Amino acid sequence: MVEHVQLKYACAYCQEHVSVANKPAQPMEKGLAGPGLLAHVITSKYCDHLPLHRQERILARHGVSLSRNTLCDWVMATAALLTPLVEMMEAAVLQSKVIHADDTPVRVQDKNKNRTTRKAYLWPYVGDAAHPYTVFDYTPTRSREGPEAFLGDFTGEPEQPRYLQCDAFAGYKGLFLPDRHLFEVGCWAHARRKFFEAKDTDPLRGHEALVRIGKLYEVEDHASKRDPQQRLALRQERASPLLEAFHTWAKTQQTDVLPKSPIAKAVAYALGHCQALTRYIRDPDLAIDNNRAEQAVRAIALGRKNWLFVGSDRGGHAAAIHFSLITSARRHDLDPFAYLRDLLARIPTHPRDTLDELLPDLSKKAAA
Repeated sequence: MVEHVQLKYACAYCQEHVSVANKPAQPMEKGLAGPGLLAHVITSKYCDHLPLHRQERILARHGVSLSRNTLCDWVMATAALLTPLVEMMEAAVLQSKVIHADDTPVRVQDKNKNRTTRKAYLWPYVGDAAHPYTVFDYTPTRSREGPEAFLGDFTGEPEQPRYLQCDAFAGYKGLFLPDRHLFEVGCWAHARRKFFEAKDTDPLRGHEALVRIGKLYEVEDHASKRDPQQRLALRQERASPLLEAFHTWAKTQQTDVLPKSPIAKAVAYALGHCQALTRYIRDPDLAIDNNRAEQAVRAIALGRKNWLFVGSDRGGHAAAIHFSLITSARRHDLDPFAYLRDLLARIPTHPRDTLDELLPDLSKKAAA
């Protein structure tokens, strides 16, 4: 335990002119928790999936009495403190050539209806290698206003187009306008999943599709080990014929399946998004699937089985802040607890004009 002692001085004769030493800056003004305890609470909830009521009981077993309301206040206060850093990460991600995006639902308490929850969403946006951060956005609905607001400034130029790799959610469609020079890149993992689900009712077509898609991934496995120009050449040479053959095969199946069957839906998805699904072979910086974003939502999928819901929209925004920092720290192989502890210790007094020094990748370089 670290104990801070404030020395108080006064005139030895008149007992006036009292002077007290300043306390070291704390993450929360007049707060009892130091950086280590705050980092422990945050990582326990958003990294280790321990809801606050369980943390309350765990702390009680160790003789520490802290209510979940206090813990919740700490989560909110640290999110507000760390928001400027996450905003810098968001700005960097929007400078990427390629952004991977996805969404996942979370339940949020509905204050207008007692003991009920409604569905809200967390959206991960994964920056490219030159902008190596993963940031989350929270929205109370799944309407297109969410991604349009976040990606409003994500546009390209005729000579430098940009790309959004995502699933086929209709809410993204308004972003792909000709004057924005922003193009959709599809996800073969998403397309494969539909054929995998269809193989139980139509095993012949389902398994054939899986084999064809598997060959695309075999090419990509070799391409991923090459430099960009070699990767592009290999895709053009080997993946392009496979994609053409898959498209031809899918068109021949379209008229020979039950309209509402799982295999019909899988075929319709592959044909309806053919352009987006084949775009990755034209640029070595594009990926065959959107697994980078899907991996980012995995922690949320695990966590919501334990904490079940967030208490309010404000709590949802706080979760987005903490998930952004933890996921980005893990992306750089940093221990989230150690990173957050150091961050919370430094940020109260860190100059705002050099706040970028606290970003995960720069913190790692400084520590090396």
